[in-house]
Amino acid sequence: MLKFLKKLFKALMSRGFIISFLLLIQLLFFFFIAWELGRRGIYVYIFFNALAIIFTIHILNRSFNPAYKISWLLVVLIIPFAGPIFYLMFGKKYFSKKRIQKMQKLHEDTLVQFKKHYRKYELDNPDIKKLSHYITKVTGLIGWENTESHLLTPGEKFFEVLLEELKKAEKFIFLEYFILEEGYMWDKILEILEEKVNQGVEVRLLYDDFGNINRLKYNFKREMINKGIRTINFNPYRPRLSMFINYRDHRKLTVIDGNVGFVGGINLADEYINKKQLFGHWKDASLVIKGDAVWNLTFLFMEMWQMSSSDVFNYEEYYPTKSFKTDGFVQPFGDGPHDNHQSIKMAYMHIINNAKRYVYITTPYLIIDNEIATALKLAALSGIDVRIMMPHIPDKKLIFLISNSYYPELMKAGVKIYEYLPGFLHSKLIVADDEVAIIGTANLDFRSFYLHFEVSCLLYKTSSVLEMRDDALKCLEEGKLVTFEDLKKISIFKKLLAAILKAFAPLM
Repeated sequence: MLKFLKKLFKALMSRGFIISFLLLIQLLFFFFIAWELGRRGIYVYIFFNALAIIFTIHILNRSFNPAYKISWLLVVLIIPFAGPIFYLMFGKKYFSKKRIQKMQKLHEDTLVQFKKHYRKYELDNPDIKKLSHYITKVTGLIGWENTESHLLTPGEKFFEVLLEELKKAEKFIFLEYFILEEGYMWDKILEILEEKVNQGVEVRLLYDDFGNINRLKYNFKREMINKGIRTINFNPYRPRLSMFINYRDHRKLTVIDGNVGFVGGINLADEYINKKQLFGHWKDASLVIKGDAVWNLTFLFMEMWQMSSSDVFNYEEYYPTKSFKTDGFVQPFGDGPHDNHQSIKMAYMHIINNAKRYVYITTPYLIIDNEIATALKLAALSGIDVRIMMPHIPDKKLIFLISNSYYPELMKAGVKIYEYLPGFLHSKLIVADDEVAIIGTANLDFRSFYLHFEVSCLLYKTSSVLEMRDDALKCLEEGKLVTFEDLKKISIFKKLLAAILKAFAPLM
């Protein structure tokens, strides 16, 4: 009992709970005011209903995803009085004009730098050529040859290679992670980082504040700075109601000396290397790249750092200095809520729509819009072998319940869905036809495609594409094919709850 009370007290005193509680108080206050005003008289009642109609028309005419429109229409029309206020506060993407101009300037700088070092290449596949051109057009990041790439899975393998490469650092180390937690994994990394700082290596750490709200001590940032590690906590979580709290840095990347880069689903916490068991065996994946394409990851880190600070980089100091043999085509690229392109989602759709034989996808969550669902169903109905691998033991039960609700329509079209029996599958990749793949940090859900800052890597005819195919096939062997009989076993209550939550899934 004493142990439970200590845990409860610790939870109640945590920064995450206190800020969330203050946000809840603000939210309830706005709801209360709206409700009270609505009860005061017929004119106020008419005003709120007129407001709801105006917002309904506005939502219908906005150029965003129809699924978002439906969810916001439900909020505005179903929640009396408070719905319109809720939409007014959270319904619009909020990026200040100054911040947008800053990011546009950074993109212009990117193009200038790439023109200096650009090496002309010709892709032999017109579909991939179009996809690469699209990515360059909307993100400013080009594709490269002269790059090696290898899949690192599970997290233990990634950790082993990461430590090896960190020890070789001579100039700089950039780390950007959504989750970072003190423990065995971080202690080993920090030990090397401190050693490198003492050797004169520039070390920068960028982590998402919300992602670590209950994982890191309040003074963690100050401790890192005192150790000589330049540190930024992205978008600090504050007790202030704003749409901007939704925008998180979900990226996981490391850059070493501009020559070696890591990108994928693996964060810096013990569960990712199975030092801590939370949901059975944690299956994850990352990509290590060496060569020219690392520059894209370096720039993405510098872009996010400059967006969060007043620092300015001399780009030439961070450009790759070592040459590696060409192993296919590699194009790392980023995505975020500051534009309306959803480049990662569009890249997924392009691969699905142009597949000739098969498409394999691994993702921990499956909360998709009609566009992705249609692409998957069309591919399966066209004779393409479409397989999606999901966790068997979920980390978020309600999200998993919503994910399950998408199974029937996909399965009816011939999409095969598997669940990874040993535990939790967290890797995020798509591979098709032994030729093309994307691996990165984006889940197959609304938050990754529309609200988070993400990073992915397009690969064409690299050895890592075949490694991803082989890893996907191994996951299939360790998984269980979901059948309609399995879906019948889900209780009516869970199906009803999923149906209700699914209507609001884009806002979750």
